[in-house]
Amino acid sequence: MIKLRIDVDYPYPSRFKSFFFTVLNSKTSRNYLKNSKIIAKMVNESPQEVMAYWFFTPQTTPDQELLELLHPERHEVALHVANNPYRELKRLEEATQRKVRYYTVHGTARLLARLMWRRKLWEARATIPAGFPLKSFYDFPTLGLDVLCYSEPVVQALAIAEDSVAKGEVLHIHPEWLFQRGTFNHRGPYYETLKALLKTDAELDGLVISKKGFAKIASYAGTKEYEKDFVPTKNFLEKLAERGVDIFTFIERKWCFSLPNPPQGSLKGEDNIALFQVATYSDWWAGIGKKTRNMVRKAEKSGVTTEVVEPSEKFAEGVWKIYNETPIRQGRAFPHCGQPLQDVKKGILAAHDCTFIASSVQDELVGFIQLVHGDNIAIIAQILALQKFWDKAVNNALVAKAIEVCAAKQVQWVMYGRMGNHPSLDSFKQSNSFVKFSFPRYYVPLTRKGRIATALGMHHELKDALPQWLKKPLFPVFNWVSRAKLKIRL
Repeated sequence: MIKLRIDVDYPYPSRFKSFFFTVLNSKTSRNYLKNSKIIAKMVNESPQEVMAYWFFTPQTTPDQELLELLHPERHEVALHVANNPYRELKRLEEATQRKVRYYTVHGTARLLARLMWRRKLWEARATIPAGFPLKSFYDFPTLGLDVLCYSEPVVQALAIAEDSVAKGEVLHIHPEWLFQRGTFNHRGPYYETLKALLKTDAELDGLVISKKGFAKIASYAGTKEYEKDFVPTKNFLEKLAERGVDIFTFIERKWCFSLPNPPQGSLKGEDNIALFQVATYSDWWAGIGKKTRNMVRKAEKSGVTTEVVEPSEKFAEGVWKIYNETPIRQGRAFPHCGQPLQDVKKGILAAHDCTFIASSVQDELVGFIQLVHGDNIAIIAQILALQKFWDKAVNNALVAKAIEVCAAKQVQWVMYGRMGNHPSLDSFKQSNSFVKFSFPRYYVPLTRKGRIATALGMHHELKDALPQWLKKPLFPVFNWVSRAKLKIRL
């Protein structure tokens, strides 16, 4: 069983707001116990066996909304003593109509905090009188999960936490550090670790959050939003809003799916991809131009062999060499250059729902393509070749093999990135029968900030808003800026 000790020291996600209302001995309903409610929902939705022990101070007495989430079979209300144990116990039991069995004591090392909590300057924590009727929760072996997540990345923190749970230890957390880092008290954001431990919020996996101005915009990373049809539910959007997201954006896979009812209040924009509808390999071969067919033949005559390969350490080492051949590709900074070999191996070996196609010359990997498989679509996630072998038309051989593989697997669609932001690459795609396919992209404002941002047009990418005639002279400028940033980073 996963046991959680949750010390609810402060009522709001904002430390400043919590300090302000604690000093005033007052509270406001806006965002009251917001993070505690998120944690309670996670516990309730978890398929794991979980028991959460909630320790409340007088400043964090649960409101009706949180009480309704604290189902007795998974949650127990307990006392986090601030000053007066007996008085606070009585108030908590009256407010919650729950029997309280355990206590912990709120402590602080800073003098100003002691004044804020109305303690004597020399008193770091309240004294528990002899004969106090509650049982101390300090008797249970405990691991500080938010302390652990300050110094450890998610993977390591999760492994340590799982080992702690297996030993029967209690995981100790404070709701205010669910998403933020505390530099003074060395507590870190533990949401991702707790999510993995409880096996909840799977629908949020793969989301990336970027900031544009004052608004946070969430979308699925990489190829994920193109892989499956997606209709955001009310519960999904509420979770995003609770986690501080202002705008959520997603696409309608119009080539194979029509969205029945867009979310209320969403804004509709336009996006595009390079798309090819697969029938047979021979149809594709007949549809491409003579020049492209000659390039594919040239690769074969130059000794390039192209075949499907299984992920392996040897293949990953070849990919790593391609990544690190040059920091500049197609005039722009190449983001994978400098990536450690171990990270490349980990990514290649952990890849799922993928097909890797390799081009080799005399047993040396000279190029590869990664196909990500979704619902009736294969997405060209990466296609790279060593620059010193470009004269052998390696990329043409890779695309030809990808189409052959997809035709054999009866995959109906092949996607190759977007169109309109890289002239030479667009030309290569068109020469291989990929066409620009436009489809709707939706933007759902989730908060007041999100509604203001969309009203100001901040959700649009500047490069997509510019007309093509204006983009063309700006491409060299963009490439120069990209290279300059790389030089500064290096």
